[in-house]
Amino acid sequence: MNATQTGLLAGLALGIAGAFGGLGAFLIVLVLGAIGLLVGRALDGQLDINALLGRGRDR
Repeated sequence: MNATQTGLLAGLALGIAGAFGGLGAFLIVLVLGAIGLLVGRALDGQLDINALLGRGRDR
C-alpha cells in the first residue's frame, strides 16, 4: 500500500470515526477522504502543491 492509499484510508477512517449518520456525516467523510487522498498523493510525489497554488518555478 502506497502513501496515496494510506492517506485516503486514514481520511475515510477519521471521517467515519468523527461522524455518525446522515447527510452531514457523508459530507464529512467525503471531505476528509479527499484531504487524505491529496496528502497521500503529495507524499508520493504525484501531486505538485506549488502548481495548485499558482507558485510555479518560472516566477
